[in-house]
Amino acid sequence: MKRRTCLIALPALLAACSGLSERPYAERRVFPLTPTRPGSPVAPRRGGRVLLVRSVQAAGGLDVRGLRRLRPDGTLDVSFWEEWAAPPEEAVGDAMRRWLAQSGLFGAVTSPGSRAPASWALEATLTELIAIPGTARARIAALVLDPGRVSGNIVLQEEFSAEVPLRQPDAAGQAQALVEALAGCLGQLEAALRRRV
Repeated sequence: MKRRTCLIALPALLAACSGLSERPYAERRVFPLTPTRPGSPVAPRRGGRVLLVRSVQAAGGLDVRGLRRLRPDGTLDVSFWEEWAAPPEEAVGDAMRRWLAQSGLFGAVTSPGSRAPASWALEATLTELIAIPGTARARIAALVLDPGRVSGNIVLQEEFSAEVPLRQPDAAGQAQALVEALAGCLGQLEAALRRRV
């Protein structure tokens, strides 16, 4: 009886499985979130401050690797097949350290776990990284503290945002525009720190 039921059900199962092979294979594409600072790197400032860049935090929903797009109808699309090579907050933290180290504003730029005593500590939150119809937007909130001061130890508290036009509507074009928007935010952060160093 069991054998007969299995033989009757077998053609139905095979027919269901054959439908799976008809779907086209969707290849996952991975994009680096690595903005490049314009110009040549500047040597570290002799005797300059040591800046500790703490781990960057991500606002709600930005801790996923999928590219985020706002559809024309206002709904959010987070891609499963097109994503960043690393979680955005980690990539932004690495980019921020590299960018500020190349700026020449500081004697050294360190990361959490470093034994170097920090003169200033930078805390940042990635609050926006999204492609909307026609535009890519990035936004970073930054807080710089001077641990050596007992009172009034806030050196900088500011939000930096940038928008870049989307030249190509596909995922590669969106990723490139988002990287450029993030570079705009980091350039603004550098300029703000330059006024205070």
